[in-house]
Amino acid sequence: MQDELDSLVSRLRFRHLRLLVELHRCGTLSKAAATLHLSQPALSKTLKEVEEAFGFPLFRRGARGLAPTTRGEVIVQGAATLLAALGHLSEAAHASSEEPVAVLHLGAPPAVAAGGALPAVLALLQARSERVVVRLREQAVPQLFEALLQGELDALLTSFNQAAFAAKRATRLVYKRCAEHEYVVIAPPTHPLARKRNVGWDALVDGQWIMPEPALLSRQALESQFLRAGVAVPAPCIVSNNPATNVQLVAAGAGLAAVPRAMATAEQRLGQIAVLRVEMTPSRVPVALVYRAASAGDPVIKLLHAVVHELAV
Repeated sequence: MQDELDSLVSRLRFRHLRLLVELHRCGTLSKAAATLHLSQPALSKTLKEVEEAFGFPLFRRGARGLAPTTRGEVIVQGAATLLAALGHLSEAAHASSEEPVAVLHLGAPPAVAAGGALPAVLALLQARSERVVVRLREQAVPQLFEALLQGELDALLTSFNQAAFAAKRATRLVYKRCAEHEYVVIAPPTHPLARKRNVGWDALVDGQWIMPEPALLSRQALESQFLRAGVAVPAPCIVSNNPATNVQLVAAGAGLAAVPRAMATAEQRLGQIAVLRVEMTPSRVPVALVYRAASAGDPVIKLLHAVVHELAV
């Protein structure tokens, strides 16, 4: 194993890794050659050298271009991760002055980033170490997982569903469940249902709904409540993924929405929205810390893990 590693280290360069990533992204030799400012013969020769270094083909050639082999896909994924790590290393070096700085690239969906677990985690993280600079990316969960696998992000604090992410090569990722989002249904304070003591889901079907995209777990949890109640799932009049925006839309009278309870508290106290007394509140959505198994020994990941564990206890 060590001999094989020594051989790869002596033969491969970071430009080879970028070549693999661009070939996978572009899908053809000609497009990748143009991106890398190489001639097509030069790129073909370099690819052959890389494949010889690994000892097996990394791409299949076909009429429609190039597609990674099974082992090639693993190599390309690793190449992307290594390139991202090099960029993070450069960023940390430039951010450092007299003392070393650790840069944490952290991803979170809007529902987690705008309230609930994330603010508490970041506050405690900064209290534990002032030398950690956090670069936060807010995005939908599927895109966050891809960015994590590509090495663009170091960790996620995200809505979590083990079954939903089984296809995301779970053996390469570490999941630590740490919190739950309790969702409530909110309405404008003048809505006819705002004063009712018990609201059934059948009474909510005809409402004007503000919902996130179908791919988000919060949308799926909401839809499951309608189905469990035996009524049809209404089509949203507004599709918006940011629960903070949805709270303001409801306050403006645009419709109904399901949001994390913590995000509705302030506007409810001010009388800008009403929390409906729904007979079955929307399912709780678990939140988890997720990171690559290969990064478990990284000091900043260990610190983040400790902070999440402390808050989860």
